[in-house]
Formats: sequence, C-alpha cells, structure tokens
Amino acid sequence: MTTTHLRTLRLTKHLIGFYDGRVPGQTFAEGPNWVDDGALELGVCSYALVDGDEALVYDTHISVPHAAAVRAAVEGLGATRITVVLSHSHLDHIAGTEAFADCEIVANALTAARLAEHRPAIEAGTQSGPPPISPLVLPTRTFEGRTRLAVGSLAVDLVQFDIHSRDATVLHVPGEGLLLAGDTLEDTVTYVSEPAGLATHLDELERMRGLGAQRIYPNHGDPDVIAGGGYAETLITATQQYVEGLLRHARDARPGDADLRAFVAGPLAAGWLVYFEPYQRVHESNLAAVEALEPDQPSVVPTSRPMP
Repeated sequence: MTTTHLRTLRLTKHLIGFYDGRVPGQTFAEGPNWVDDGALELGVCSYALVDGDEALVYDTHISVPHAAAVRAAVEGLGATRITVVLSHSHLDHIAGTEAFADCEIVANALTAARLAEHRPAIEAGTQSGPPPISPLVLPTRTFEGRTRLAVGSLAVDLVQFDIHSRDATVLHVPGEGLLLAGDTLEDTVTYVSEPAGLATHLDELERMRGLGAQRIYPNHGDPDVIAGGGYAETLITATQQYVEGLLRHARDARPGDADLRAFVAGPLAAGWLVYFEPYQRVHESNLAAVEALEPDQPSVVPTSRPMP
C-alpha cells in the first residue's frame, strides 16, 4: 500500500499527527474494501507523543507501510523506546501492528479480547472485507477502566469509554490539555457502529467532557482543523446533539432527517463542525441503524436533554 499522500503534521511541541485520505481520486483498490470505505474517503489520522527518547504511538494506521513511516518519524526525533496504544479494535486502527512487533502494545482488556477472538478472520481478510491484516500482533499489556503511562516527562492517562464502540480508549494528557479521541468523536458526525448503546454514549460523552480537555484530536476529522490546533470542547457538544437527533429519529422520523447538512445545521453554523460530503453516506447508515432498533430498546427511550 502506498504512503504517497501521508502527511506529517507537527501539532504541538510533543504531538505529531500522521494524516492520510481526503485526496480527490485517491483509492486503494477497486471494489469494496475497508481502507477506502472506512479510512481514506473520510480521512484518517494516527498520532504520536514524543518526549526525549520516549514515544507513545496512538494507533498503528491503515497499513504496515504507514506504521513504518510513523515509526521512522518518531525514531528520527530521537525516540528509542516506543509504546503503542490501540484506541479500539476496528481495522483502520490496528492494521500496522506488525511494524511495532518488538514494542509494548497496550489496549484495554475488551479490545484485546476482541482482537484475539477475531484474529483468524482479520488475518484472512474476512472480518470486514479485504485487505487482510496478517500477521496481526496482539496487545502485550492490558488495562481496565483507566491507567497512566509516562512518556518522558509527560503523564498520559488512558481512559476507557463506551462511545462508538464499547472498547474505546482515549488518551488524555492533562498537563497539555490534550485529548486524543480515537473514533469516539468525528467531524462531520460520529459513525454508529453499536446503535444499541447510543443512550449510554450520551452519558459517556458527558463523562468525557469532565476530563476538561482544551484541544481535541479525533482520528477522523478535517485535516486543516487538526493542523490548526485541533477541536474545542464543542466537538463533544455537537456529537451529543447528533446522537440526540438520532434517538429522536428512532421515535419520530421526519422527511428532512436524511439531509445531513440540515440535520447538523446548528453546529455547522456555530463553527463546531466542518461539513464534508462523504459523511452524508455515514449519516444515512446511522439513520438506518437506529431505525432497526426495537422500540423498547434503551437507546430509543426519550432523554431529558434538550433536542437539537
């Protein structure tokens, strides 16, 4: 897989982003595949924190060549001890583990269990379609709930959330006011992979707000916003409002709901989000997912939050 369009973004003194995708005409392969559909079309960024001779790599990107480029970049800055943290078990976040086979790979226990369970299918290319990820290197260290790592002088908290997927891990760097959000937050809108958990996701988003992060870096977002200092806390608010809108749609579907631009008009007007047309397809998938929920499932019970 080519890394021709991989961009290295120097975001802060210690934080680097590695962004690929959102390039007109860019494709990995003909036919359906998770690289184009879930990563390059929407844009995907993994991150690294570097301080002195230590580095923490947050997600291993979409291929071994991408991961090797990430590793070369942090080693070029003097890092000789690299720790990898996986945000969750979806393929566009774990595809490059082979490039870090000699490093400690950290994940929450649920991510590790999911990867171990689905390893044969992931390596065969049947988990979410091609291409296969083989070999898949499994986590070497797990945690539950929360743990703290040191990266040079930086204290980094790994915090587990049930947003987007039950096995999400975000990185909070309290001394820098930074939050690396994985797929718990996206711009333009979150991708609903576990619709039955949406009501829980709302509460979890509020718990995430309690971390007090000043700058937020999602794995799928606008490259200019990421390069320009990241997102404000309002990305959490926009995500909450979108989830609330999906829950309302499950109870009271309206003809205009299919138009993503109209569905998130408020956050767009406020500058909290940047409209990116390929997310229209994601939005339509999200609507279909909540429409399939049973009426008595917790996710479709009205909430006390104001609706957008």
